[in-house]
Amino acid sequence: MIVFLYLIIIILISIIIFQYRLQKGTIKNLKYINIKLSAILSSDSQEKVLLQTEHKELRELLIKINVLLELKQKTLADYRKKEISIRKMLSNISHDLKTPLTVVLGYIETMKLNNDVNIEERELLLLKVHSKTLEVIDLINMFFDLAKLEAGDKDIPITRVNMNEICRKKILEFYDSLTSEGFQVEIDIPTLNIYAFANEGALDRIINNLISNAIKYGAAGKVIGLNLSCNEEFVFVEVWDKGKGIDEIYIDKVFERMYTLEDSRNKANGGSGLGLTITKRLVEKLGGEIFLKSKPFVKTSFTFKLKRLSY
Repeated sequence: MIVFLYLIIIILISIIIFQYRLQKGTIKNLKYINIKLSAILSSDSQEKVLLQTEHKELRELLIKINVLLELKQKTLADYRKKEISIRKMLSNISHDLKTPLTVVLGYIETMKLNNDVNIEERELLLLKVHSKTLEVIDLINMFFDLAKLEAGDKDIPITRVNMNEICRKKILEFYDSLTSEGFQVEIDIPTLNIYAFANEGALDRIINNLISNAIKYGAAGKVIGLNLSCNEEFVFVEVWDKGKGIDEIYIDKVFERMYTLEDSRNKANGGSGLGLTITKRLVEKLGGEIFLKSKPFVKTSFTFKLKRLSY
């Protein structure tokens, strides 16, 4: 009986010692995790918390900690990228606003300081001031439109839209000016009506931007086209030209904010660089996608697709 009691006591003491050592090891591991985690957070390091342990709950905790670290690092990287993009955009907008305002100031000073300016010259200068002022207002409006789209403040209700009518209307709006400037216009719009989930106002802006872009940067080719097509799921609208195109290395950047100020197809044409960015955001708001393909002086096409309605 006494031997049995001694045996029980030894077993209990062994269990207590084992638990003590296990607890001591756990505390040591927790201290290491705390120190390592603090070091990673304070230095914005890309490291993970690595630890060899047989403690199941501790391993699960480490997995969750490392998942959160990855999420934090990705969020921080995205934030920094966006911050750089915003700084760049503000710098470019500042530059783009400064140019027409400087011109306006020059015209005004000419009228103010030059007493020899006759009525006809004054009228011409006022027309130029008016034109440049509209240019500034246009840029500011585009900037606020983009800000609203990216902030989700612009409500775009989606309804059933007849894509044939929209495409015909938009190309007709440009047709006279295109032909007067010597452009060949090629249109491929089916006679059978095609319907899509969309918004007429947004589509009007999208197609208007794409045609204006084709006129501005595809002028050398003197050919502009608009194609409408579909499959069972999607509707496709393509606006294309045969101008100088876009270098392959820049294709992924063309929808970035202020792109045209740095790497446009024809920098001499100017432009705020916001038009295609707004176009992409509007297409995405409609649940669609937009693609660009370019082969200089052969074909440069912007194609967007939307969800099709079969009735």
